[in-house]
Amino acid sequence: MRIINIKEIIKTVKELSIEANYYLPDDIKEAIEKAEKNEKWPIANNILNKIIENSHIAAREKIPICQDTGMACVFVDIGQDVHIIGGNLEEAINEGVRQGYEEGFLRKSVVKDPLHRVNTNDNTPALIYYNIVPGDKVKIMVSPKGFGSENMSRIAMLKPSDGLEGVKNFVLETVRIAGPNPCPPIVIGIGIGGNFDKVAYLAKKALLRYVNEKNVDEFYGNLEKELLEEVNKIGIGPQGFGGKTTALALNIETYPTHIAGLPVAVNINCHATRHKERIL
Repeated sequence: MRIINIKEIIKTVKELSIEANYYLPDDIKEAIEKAEKNEKWPIANNILNKIIENSHIAAREKIPICQDTGMACVFVDIGQDVHIIGGNLEEAINEGVRQGYEEGFLRKSVVKDPLHRVNTNDNTPALIYYNIVPGDKVKIMVSPKGFGSENMSRIAMLKPSDGLEGVKNFVLETVRIAGPNPCPPIVIGIGIGGNFDKVAYLAKKALLRYVNEKNVDEFYGNLEKELLEEVNKIGIGPQGFGGKTTALALNIETYPTHIAGLPVAVNINCHATRHKERIL
């Protein structure tokens, strides 16, 4: 049994909250640089160049990549041989977010009630997803999720008879409806299976996978490639000005489902698909 003090959790979440908002992940940066080299439309090429420049300025000046520093999505893999002492885990995660958003001068974007709309003034509560795993480690990933892209996400409870074509049509329809609103080039997370709430989680989890990593299942790996090509044929392009680069990547996660259902969720993220992780 390994002991981890709650103070380590607070410190880690605080640091990850700041780092995730300041530094664009290397895989995203490389994908944008590759897209810039392949983009022949001058306006689209210029926009991609500005996005790269923006990421360099953010890292150098230690300021947020985007003014929307999002809701803090925190994914926690807890080893079953870990014992956490010194306080409540959920309170510690929220305290880490609170400190990170204050010390990092990050915009506080969370309202206490969805209808009364009073700001909590510290960007809490975080959205926390727990996963119990073997071992004596705790992996924490902080993924700030802005709502320009979150608002463009959709879920559908398709019929089994809709099949593969129904899934493809829903994904492409979602991208067309989103248009320029989610600040393309986008990263698309797709969940297929489970139930109403599980499929949304799968879509969000898909955004955490490196964009240069294919699905290990050959069928879904090929489907990712096919759908990404079809999305980029739509021609929305960087910031909606046209071009070949509407999406940088498309990741699919699946889960078993009921004989009567075919749930599908599309979680869209802007080019600033931010996440930082650490293992304790």
